[in-house]
Amino acid sequence: QVQLVESGGGLVQAGESLRLSCVVSGSISSINAMGWHRRALGKQRELVATIHSGGTTTYADSVKGRFTISRDNGGNTLYLQMNSLKPEDTDVYYCGAVSGRFSYWGQGTQVTVSS
Repeated sequence: QVQLVESGGGLVQAGESLRLSCVVSGSISSINAMGWHRRALGKQRELVATIHSGGTTTYADSVKGRFTISRDNGGNTLYLQMNSLKPEDTDVYYCGAVSGRFSYWGQGTQVTVSS
């Protein structure tokens, strides 16, 4: 019923930038919060960034000052602007949304940063 589709991942060199997008489709009453996780095989899940209904944002320490999360509420679209990328940022990035007691997640988009 609800689907989240990520896009924008790819291959970049260290220091370059990427912009991830997440489009939410389906019936949903209201989205309380949206965010990005990353959890590649062999890595622990990390909550990279979140944005709440009021517009407040939070970031993992590892990405503060480099990543920016934003949301187009009208279009139900989530963005993650990633600047000054590091090889350590290499991972699969997952878009998520929270509506009441329900949580939804996308299939992920691969980000690879070369040295």
